[in-house]
Formats: sequence, structure tokens, C-alpha cells
Amino acid sequence: MMAGEESARWFARAEAVLPGGVSSPVRAYGGVGGTPLVIQSARGATVVDVDGNEYLDFVGSWGPLILGHAHPKVLEAIEDACRRGTSYGAPCMPEIELAELVVASYPGIEQVRFVSSGTEAVMSAVRLARGATGRDLIVKFSGCYHGHVDHLLVAAGSGLATFGQPSSAGVPATFTALTRVLPLDDGTALNKLFAEDGKRIAAVVIEPVPANNGLLLQRPEFLRALRSLCDRYGALLVFDEVISGFRLGPGGAAEHYGIRPDLVTFGKVIGGGMPVGAFAGPRALMRHLSPEGRVYQAGTLSGNPVAMTAGLATLKIMTQEDGWRRLDELGRYFEQALTAALAGSAVTASLARLGSMFWLALFAAEPPRQTERIDARTAGVYARVFHTLLAKGIALAPSAYEIGFLSLAHSRVDVDRLAAALGAALSDPKLARSVA
Repeated sequence: MMAGEESARWFARAEAVLPGGVSSPVRAYGGVGGTPLVIQSARGATVVDVDGNEYLDFVGSWGPLILGHAHPKVLEAIEDACRRGTSYGAPCMPEIELAELVVASYPGIEQVRFVSSGTEAVMSAVRLARGATGRDLIVKFSGCYHGHVDHLLVAAGSGLATFGQPSSAGVPATFTALTRVLPLDDGTALNKLFAEDGKRIAAVVIEPVPANNGLLLQRPEFLRALRSLCDRYGALLVFDEVISGFRLGPGGAAEHYGIRPDLVTFGKVIGGGMPVGAFAGPRALMRHLSPEGRVYQAGTLSGNPVAMTAGLATLKIMTQEDGWRRLDELGRYFEQALTAALAGSAVTASLARLGSMFWLALFAAEPPRQTERIDARTAGVYARVFHTLLAKGIALAPSAYEIGFLSLAHSRVDVDRLAAALGAALSDPKLARSVA
């Protein structure tokens, strides 16, 4: 199956009224070529396009749908919430209940502020860090993506520390002049930067599980060194857990690695498929936020009752159904099945997997920990594999650098289907010849 006539017709209409035909760039298939599927509906582990083709889905709306699409109990909760009103612009019960659940689940936090996206969460956490410390410098890592906030939308080379250079038109260089960019998994670069600028650093922002440019799993020792340096120099450590939060488990990467950040950002799963983000920390830091403190942050639709209800229902179901343990078991089965399938690949390939998150690392005997280590040939080969699987009714992310997700709606049969299709696609001799 490929994009059919109806998808093509609808996408042509989209291109006339939406820039590039999409509301978010990666959906345009720029990384894999071809015409994007236009989706009509979804349920469980499958999506259906406007031509009526059904696909086994490992994208899961880029991570939020940990229960699968259109879970009946989440839909029921959303419908009930809508009948009570879709927006109040005032405090509501599900907002308070979800905040209580998040605070009780994640190590070291006492208060949470809800927003409407992961980008907004990180932007607000950085502002809070600057306001609380009275410092200006922000440190991020090459290969970590924190949304499209101006001062974090920066590119860097593979040397030691570099000054952030805007990676998008429309971002003035002055906006990123106070951002420093380090390579991941590089203790030398980390120590050098802190030795030179440690007393000026307000916050270090990192995805503890980097999952936006491949799944670049970090050594716990590197994360512990980062925690130690932040403590020594008085900088705040911000974990961007927009993807990993409540997907690895209730305590996210902080619980998994046994490392507590000063501030944390959430998104994806806590919205249960609705647009939700959040940032959280101890009361001593969160009190700097307006209306108590002088750090201003606001949002008309923040704490929206329908979105809060969807997130609350999702997390309750995960708890009641032992969801995180079940997903980890499925993840281990997935790793065994996919690793076996990769053994016959015409090009070297390996699998990065943590919990229910996974990524195919092409031209790598072991998954890399730095974005600079990703082979430049990856995108071309992945595009061929992507379309081969799509023709067999299996949907992966339309980018070689985006990760995949399992949900409670997936079964071992689904995993076996993916493993067989992927194994066949990668064992095609034409694949190796295409990059020779």
C-alpha cells in the first residue's frame, strides 16, 4: 500500500492552505520522499487513511498514545468532560487531580505548572531558571531537541563547547548568544565549560533520554557527572522529559537513573493525546512564578479541563492495568525479535531500545550516543526501508532520526509482523548496492 488517490487529493488541498501542506514539518515526508498519508481514523494499534488503507502504527502520534489510539475509557472520560464545558479559564478539579498525581509520581518535585505544549514547557522552565538564579547562560546538548523556542533552536559543531548559532531563519543571533552547546557523552567538554563559565550558567537543559535525533542512550556516569557539576557551581539541572516522562515509568528518567533534576518538563503522555505540557520542581523554585513571584508565565488554555481529564484517565489506566511493567515486557520481546531480524541485514544495523521506545541505528554495530556519530548514509537507506514497510501496511516515523513507540494496544503478533517485514526489507541485496 502507498498513498492512494484520496490521500494525494487531500494533500494537494492541504498544500494550497497550509505551508508545505502540514502543521508540523516532519509530517511532510521531506525525510523519506513521497506523498504523506492523510489519516481518517485510528483505533488501538492501527491508523486508517482516507483511501481506507489500514496501517499497523508504531508512531503513536509521536509518543503520547501509550494506551493506543482511541482507548474507550479515555474517550468516555473526554466525552464526559466536554459535556461539562470545554474551557473555563479558571481552576478546575481535573487540573488539581492531575497535578497531585504528577507530583506524587516524580522524584523531588512538589509543584507543577501546566501549559499547552512541550515547547512552552521548556521555554517557561528556562525563564524560571534564569529568574531564580539571576544568571543568563543556558547550556544544551547537540542532538537534544527542546521544541522550537528561539534560544534553544541552535546548531553546533562536534568540537568542545560552541556558541549557539541559530538553526532557523527568523532567530536573531543575539537570541542564542547566551546559549552554549556541548556534545553528548563528552566529559572533557563538560568540565571545560563549567571551569570557564560555571558561575554564569543558570541552567543545563538535557533530554536524559535523548529521543529527537535518534535514541542516543547516555551512560549513567555522564548524567551523574552533570548533576555533580550543577551542584558544585550552583546551576540548575533541567530534565526535558517531554518524551520520556511517564513513558519509562511514573518517575521517568529520574527514577530510572536515580538522578533528580532541579526542574523537569513534561508533555506527550500526560495529555493522553490532547495538547498538554508542564514543568515542575520543588516549591522553593516554583514560588518564583507569577502570581507568587516575579517570573511571569501564563496561558489561557493551560489546565484545560478536557485535556487534564484525558491525561488523568490515561495515567490512572496505566496504574490500574500495570501498564509500565507490561510495556517493558513487550519491549524486551520487541528487542529480541528485532535484533534477530537485523542479523541478516545487508547493511550493518542495530537497535536502541529503552522501555517502550526504540530506534533503528543504521550503519552502526552498536547504537551511537552522540548525534555526530550517526552515519550520513542513514537517511537514504531508511527512506527505502520506510516505503517498503509502508507498502506492507506498517507505519514507522517518516524520518530516519525520529524514534518509534510501543503501546499497550500492540501485541507480540504485531511485533513479529514488524520484525519479519523489517528483516525482509533490510536483507534485500539492492539495499547494500544502493549505498556501495
